[in-house]
Amino acid sequence: MMTSNRIRVFVIGAAALAIGLGAGVAFSLDKEGSADPVDTAVSKGLRWLVSTQGKDGGWGQDGGETSYVRQGEHLESNGNDVANTAVAAEALLHSGTTATRGPYREALTRAVDFVLKHVEQSPGEGLGVTSLQGTQIQRKLGPYIDTFMTAKLLAELDGTMGTAQTNARVRQDLQKCVAKIEKNQLKDGSWNVAGGWAPVLGTSMASQSLAIAQSKGAANPVDALARVKQYSQAGQQGGVSAGVIGGRPVAAMPVAAESAGVALYQGAQQLEQLTRTEKDRRDNARQIAAISGQLSDQKFVTGFGSIGGEEFFSWLNVSESLHRTGGPPWQKWNADMKTKLVKLQNDDGTWAGHHCITGRVAVTSAAILLLTADRETQAGVKSR
Repeated sequence: MMTSNRIRVFVIGAAALAIGLGAGVAFSLDKEGSADPVDTAVSKGLRWLVSTQGKDGGWGQDGGETSYVRQGEHLESNGNDVANTAVAAEALLHSGTTATRGPYREALTRAVDFVLKHVEQSPGEGLGVTSLQGTQIQRKLGPYIDTFMTAKLLAELDGTMGTAQTNARVRQDLQKCVAKIEKNQLKDGSWNVAGGWAPVLGTSMASQSLAIAQSKGAANPVDALARVKQYSQAGQQGGVSAGVIGGRPVAAMPVAAESAGVALYQGAQQLEQLTRTEKDRRDNARQIAAISGQLSDQKFVTGFGSIGGEEFFSWLNVSESLHRTGGPPWQKWNADMKTKLVKLQNDDGTWAGHHCITGRVAVTSAAILLLTADRETQAGVKSR
């Protein structure tokens, strides 16, 4: 770790590089007065998230209480929603808090309870876990992003809740989500359901949730995982998605159109899917190299052209993929990404998108996940 004098000499970029090389270090939330700019940025982001958590344990597009909403910011819906709450809970979990320890233990527990109540109140059939429609994150990542983010969160929490009763509750709700996801997979192997700007990112979260659930012994979605793997290998830029959601046929739609034609979103999803295991990395080496090669093209990395939440979630897929792969490409990407994110943070500790997903909750949570992508946590959620 650099001394504070050296950090002042080399400024943020060099500090980020040093941290980027330090994979596997546990993250501590007690970073008051730290000279480490990444630790400081993460701590500020976490404090903002917890300070805006709603009384019901949830978060909405721009915070959990209306008093925190930016003046003039257009809200897509009122109240707190499942997807924003799930990704905020992920940020807490990945930065060291668990259901049994850590300074934000209570906030995480309340968030998980908010999510579980929605899952339990949802019907057994259909893909949805919430009756709230028209949220910003749904309009951008697809109408069932709440289900995918919830399944990923619950899969990571499975077996870590501290009591047999709460573990059983999480496991039961996780299995309900997994069944919904399996049953409603589209014919092309994705979950690129029409109705969102970049639902391919939802497909990525759905697939990750199934893989984590399988690794925990909570489910065995072999067929669904095989189909989404095939979808990713094929890179169906011009394919057609069609299927049945909740017993209703979904109209066919070109995948490229559903993904907004943004190569970053599709490429990041494929890269994450194709790098999960050592065997995957061997079998898909050519495709991985082709996608990774595009990361030197700033036009590709910028995605839509301005930084929105979709870019943050795509970068997160890239970080998780390259972290598994390792080597100089990962070290450079990690250092560059940390330098970028530290500079982009607002004075209040938040990050906000400049297009599409502009809400501070989702973007701040994604930024925290990016900044901690190289760190093992108390929950062990990086062990996959």
